[in-house]
Order: sequence, then structure tokens, then C-alpha cells
Amino acid sequence: MAIELTDSQVTLSLPAGADLSSSQYHFVKLSGTGVIIVAAATDVPIGILMNDPASGETAAIAVSGVVKVKSSGTIAVGALVGTTSTGTAVSLTAGTDTTKYILGRAITAALANHIVTVAINCASPARAA
Repeated sequence: MAIELTDSQVTLSLPAGADLSSSQYHFVKLSGTGVIIVAAATDVPIGILMNDPASGETAAIAVSGVVKVKSSGTIAVGALVGTTSTGTAVSLTAGTDTTKYILGRAITAALANHIVTVAINCASPARAA
């Protein structure tokens, strides 16, 4: 495992526990075999996948900082962001989405299936209570 500090991100290098070659900019979680795409909107991601590794290859994961993530729907500037069951970003409402984790805040706006820039902190997320 490697940890890298850059101007805008803290990243980890971990093995891909599945084929993630089509999952760049999606939220990932830890598993017994490495990192995999989150499987539920209530999962706690370790970060966002920055590359596109095949199973067993090194996955670059942004844990905190300013990163790109694929959106599942419309996300407004300043919106609280969490994950869907497919690892894409979704807007959350504090007090309403109480079983989901706030993973960051949108810096740019995005439509569905577009890339949004988000300031994330997956190291210690809190529920949207």
C-alpha cells in the first residue's frame, strides 16, 4: 500500500478485487480481495477510483481532497454528495437521507452521467442525519 500527498488529494494504491476497467471515477469500498465498487447506497466507501485497473492490478483511490466522480443525476454546486448502489455520486439531504453517508460537497454542477468535481473526505464520513 502506498499513500501519496499531493496538492489536492490523499490517495491509496490497493489491489483491485474485481475488474474495475469501466469504473473510473466511481466510489469503491474495501473487500477481502481488494477494492470493489460499492454495492449499496449505505456502504461506506474508502474513496473514488482514479484509474481503470483489471482484477488484481493496482487501483488508485482518492480518499480525500478535490476529485472527479461520475454523477447519477443532477448535482448542484454546493450539494452534499453520497453514493448510489452503483458507485456514482448523488445529492443527499441532511435529515432526510439518514442511512446514507455524506462523502463530500460538490464544487461544480453536473447532469446525470457526467463528471462532477467534489471535495471529499471518505476517511471519516458521517451519516446525513
